[in-house]
Amino acid sequence: MMAIVLCLVCFGVVMVYSATSAQAVLAGTSPFAFVEKQVLYAGIGVAAFVLCRRWDPRFLQRIAGLGMVASIGALFVVLVPGIGVEVNGARRWVSFPLLGQIQPAEFAKLTLVLWIAAAVARDPRRLMTFKGLLPYLMVTFLMAGLVLAEPDLGTATTLVFVAFAMLLVAGAKPRHIFAAMAAAGVVAGIAIAAAPYRRARLLAFLDPWHQATGNGFQTVQAQIAVGSGGLHGVGLGAGLQKAFYLPEAHTDMILASIGEELGFIGICGVLAALGAVVLLAFRIAMRAPDLHQRLIATGLAALIAVQSLDNAGAALGVMPITGVPLPFISYGGSSLIVLLASMGLLFSISRRSHRASRKQSTTDAGTDRSQRDGRARDAGARRRGSAARANG
Repeated sequence: MMAIVLCLVCFGVVMVYSATSAQAVLAGTSPFAFVEKQVLYAGIGVAAFVLCRRWDPRFLQRIAGLGMVASIGALFVVLVPGIGVEVNGARRWVSFPLLGQIQPAEFAKLTLVLWIAAAVARDPRRLMTFKGLLPYLMVTFLMAGLVLAEPDLGTATTLVFVAFAMLLVAGAKPRHIFAAMAAAGVVAGIAIAAAPYRRARLLAFLDPWHQATGNGFQTVQAQIAVGSGGLHGVGLGAGLQKAFYLPEAHTDMILASIGEELGFIGICGVLAALGAVVLLAFRIAMRAPDLHQRLIATGLAALIAVQSLDNAGAALGVMPITGVPLPFISYGGSSLIVLLASMGLLFSISRRSHRASRKQSTTDAGTDRSQRDGRARDAGARRRGSAARANG
């Protein structure tokens, strides 16, 4: 899994350079401006991976509540004018020296996973009733609501789906989860209807070519990019859509840029690699030594799966555009750091699972050896007793 992840990160750096260098040259700036930052973010992410792979899950369980409080506080702070950085009408970032803009909503994804895992592991039986399930739903909807206020519908939806997946695995009754999903769907529908730009984006998704120069422009350009790439693509770095045609070619729409330059084969390769990471993460979850670690692994696997499907669906025109980055590949420091830290946690859980399996195997082998030795001693005693009676 780590080999696949490292290949995806390196591939992402190459594609970020390919998607941004042309615009930078045409604008008269350095072609390495974006890729240098992406390499810096990747380095910080690798450091986060090394740190997280050494953390004791029991320590994570103790600090999960504090992390949740800090994460909710950061989501409030980013909405404050003058502190939160506003880009294209959305206030989602906080600016830091050297690191640039950090997106608290990305860290909220990991925080929510750790908090739900820790809280459920303390008393799993609470999930048997809707009353016991309610605190987890309230916290999830609070975080999703704050993210929705930025506004960021894609990340809010991701938070809700990841929480529902974890609660189902933890033992919550499906009818309670489906009721909560229905409520979340109603809220999402109201949010779409209340915001003209969301309503226009949804209508454009239904027929983007009818608004090819308006709200459907990004979807149309993404489809043109994927279609012009064909099976093999036009060649790495040779794509034209990224040069002022395809908006956000290095972030939300990087998969469309991959399709243009590397073709259908390139898209399939990326999706296969992400699918392999998700399957291996679920495998780690199934082999986790306890409920707490199983829920962490499940939440992280669901996080990567939901983001991959959301981004790919938007790039290929089969889902509305929500602005969710492609895991490990899209430009952006917050997402990359969080995902690599998540890989560190999965690595730690996997290592502990192997240790528990080896310990169990050693214990079983020792038990079998003791039983064999006991049977051998009993058989020897019986033979000696028989010999003594015969001599007598």
